[in-house]
Amino acid sequence: MALAEALVELQELTERLRRDCPWDREQTARTIVPHTVEEAYEVADAAIGGDPAKLLDELGDLLFQVYFLALLLAEQGEGDLEAVARGVHEKLVRRHPHVFGEVEAQTPGRVRENWERIKREQEEREGVFHDVPDALPSLLYARKVQRRARAVGFEYPDVEGALADLDDEVRELKEAIEEAGGEPAPETEPDPHVVEELGDVLFAAVNVSRRLNVDPELALRAMSDRFMSRVGRAEELAEADGKRWTELELDEQDRYFDLAKEAGT
Repeated sequence: MALAEALVELQELTERLRRDCPWDREQTARTIVPHTVEEAYEVADAAIGGDPAKLLDELGDLLFQVYFLALLLAEQGEGDLEAVARGVHEKLVRRHPHVFGEVEAQTPGRVRENWERIKREQEEREGVFHDVPDALPSLLYARKVQRRARAVGFEYPDVEGALADLDDEVRELKEAIEEAGGEPAPETEPDPHVVEELGDVLFAAVNVSRRLNVDPELALRAMSDRFMSRVGRAEELAEADGKRWTELELDEQDRYFDLAKEAGT
């Protein structure tokens, strides 16, 4: 079978690199994980960008990370790639009783509810916020916490409630900034109450994104990319008019920025 052959060949390659490459020999799980996270983001970027060739390439890089980390487990006598594959196979079957059993689940929402129930009842996950990884980026960490709360029914009934909460948090942030005397000087300690209220705003914004099925990490990254692209285009438009972007007043920069937006940048 071609698939099995390809996977075995990758395993053999991983073992040889670990044995014969000076760099690979020195790696540990702690040193490899940053590369794993980076590869995962590159997979996400390729998938969101709709580039099949890039996605194929990036999936290979991420797959190698799985092989390498599994090999490190094998060296410690704590498991191997076979154990990884069998473990996830067993877990997926267990968490899909609507496919492999008699449970009814006709909607994605019902499927997720079943997952959370199975985690608590069959996998003995304790507490509402079981297994929330500390290493998650803050936006995804917040979304994970909110999903755990939703699993026990603790959330707004609809997105309107989440939006109203966001409005309230923004209002409270404005009040905290006013109480603190306005915007602080650059490179100075922020007011603790302002920090707290800004955290509330960000958490509430993530809650809205979750209700709209929007990944907050990818949405913010995409907006950052659009902003960079628009500023770059605005600078080009200014230069075409014989002006230096960095020497323009803010209102003039805004005018070129709006032109860049209108151009579809």
